[in-house]
Amino acid sequence: MTGTKQLFGTNGVRGVVGELMRPELVLRIGQALGAMRPGTIAVGRDSRSSGAMLVHAMKAGLLAAGCDVVDCGVLPTPALQFIVRDRFAAGAVITASHNPPEYNGVKVIEPDGTEMGDEQVIALEERLASGEFALADWRGLGEEKDGSGLVDQYLDGILAHFPPGVGRGMTIAVDPGSGAACQTTPRLLERMGATVNAINREFDGTFPHRLPEPTPAGLAPLAALVQTTGAAFGVAHDGDADRAVFVDDRGRYVEENREFALVANHVCQRRQGMIVTPVSTSQLIEDVAAATGCSVRYTAVGSIYVARSMLALIGDGMQVAFGGEGNGGLIYPDHQFCRDGGMTAAMMVALLAETGRPLSELIDELPPYHFISEKKKSGRIREIVPAIIAAFPDHSADLTDGVRIAKEKTWALVRQSGTEPIVRVMVEAPDRAGAEALRDAVLAVIRPFLD
Repeated sequence: MTGTKQLFGTNGVRGVVGELMRPELVLRIGQALGAMRPGTIAVGRDSRSSGAMLVHAMKAGLLAAGCDVVDCGVLPTPALQFIVRDRFAAGAVITASHNPPEYNGVKVIEPDGTEMGDEQVIALEERLASGEFALADWRGLGEEKDGSGLVDQYLDGILAHFPPGVGRGMTIAVDPGSGAACQTTPRLLERMGATVNAINREFDGTFPHRLPEPTPAGLAPLAALVQTTGAAFGVAHDGDADRAVFVDDRGRYVEENREFALVANHVCQRRQGMIVTPVSTSQLIEDVAAATGCSVRYTAVGSIYVARSMLALIGDGMQVAFGGEGNGGLIYPDHQFCRDGGMTAAMMVALLAETGRPLSELIDELPPYHFISEKKKSGRIREIVPAIIAAFPDHSADLTDGVRIAKEKTWALVRQSGTEPIVRVMVEAPDRAGAEALRDAVLAVIRPFLD
């Protein structure tokens, strides 16, 4: 065993279609997965134009391995994860999430609904390298079944957490971005009683109106829709809808760390325990934890590490209240252990219905922080980490992922990218001056190690 992933990144395999992402590769991943997880496998995809080609390759590999396949069609990644959990031997999603249209990828889902962890991914990659797939003979090939109606189980699962009609009287603007949530989030919010006005509601794998990554510039039409319709908020998703981002009632983009803090505060007032989040998350989460009697447990960057840490803590008898990342990917342990954009959209409805206050007011009440993120070319994180620790002896140092130094309400993270030879530098402080000063000090330390 190599001990490190070679093909899979933090969230599966991704690449440009026709280059890395070719049907031959996906066929082999299907064969390897089928050999590792014999039984019935659920598959699905986002709306990308290359999705049909690659999902057929995945199904061919699984069927050749003797697995039965249930094709759930185009649906959010968290919907497939909900469907897989405790019902199927595994799952596979053809998606590149927030990447541009020319990309696609594969996420592998374990029977508990989480993405496949590093150890098992390495084992799968070894099978790919060896070509040992243990394929079935003609009498043992799998069968394919239609699972397009199973997405309703996902919607029902979300709705079970909220009072019927909790969104009645509320107007909501929705932008699925032509992606996987086109037929789920609008239906979900309508079933909660809300009036929904949607744009980019038709599947289109070319993403003609905005890119799959929801950015402030890309969501300008959603902000305009919020203001013209008098909506309580606008919600948008990335390509596979495991994340949700918001526009408030004034048409302002809600920075995702502030979204995380607001929802975490709502959850933690009702559920005590740990908030599990990567070391890249805003100090706001520490503030929420302190205010609600919770604590924070940090993980490496990546939703799979958050989800698996939550499960491990619960397995050890610890109480876990909430989890997520500062990118709109939130994890609700009483629902499922993965990022779920649909659940987050529904939670915002319930939060505003309960408080009876505008989203803009709630966001503005959160403490202000200034966040800076930069990337520099370097592959020398092993030399950078001790240098940072030595340069900031009065700061605490967390080595969970690279090095995170912190002092009072100011912190900096330097970590190696998992996909390219760069280091990411993230800094946060209560004000711009403090953030820029720490950023400059950190860059001065790491400059000798940059390419």
